[in-house]
Amino acid sequence: MVVMLPIFAIVAGVEHIIAKVTGMTYNEVNIIVYYLLIPLSWAVMIDYITMMPFLTPMYIIALLVFLWKDPMKFRNRCDWAFDKSVVFLLWFKKIGWNYIVSSVIICVVVPALIYVELIYGIIKLR
Repeated sequence: MVVMLPIFAIVAGVEHIIAKVTGMTYNEVNIIVYYLLIPLSWAVMIDYITMMPFLTPMYIIALLVFLWKDPMKFRNRCDWAFDKSVVFLLWFKKIGWNYIVSSVIICVVVPALIYVELIYGIIKLR
């Protein structure tokens, strides 16, 4: 727990700064990062590793269709998605993780491990 709090504070602090600079809300920045940018970066990396540019265009097309057809305003959708994310992270109380611990493990550690594996795959290609 001692290590988790500073990591959580840094990540949340950076998201708050980005929100302030861009005029977006914290929830919008959080959802853009975790639901749009991180998965898009993984798709790009997987496409590069497999040398089959398939996931990236499909992800972008799906995202554009979703945004075009979504009846909710983007800010409202981000608030809704953020609230659902909080509920998901609070579910981990069942195994003894509080919100901060589950946030760091699920939103920082797991993505970092996936990036390590994908970067390894890219380096291995060379």
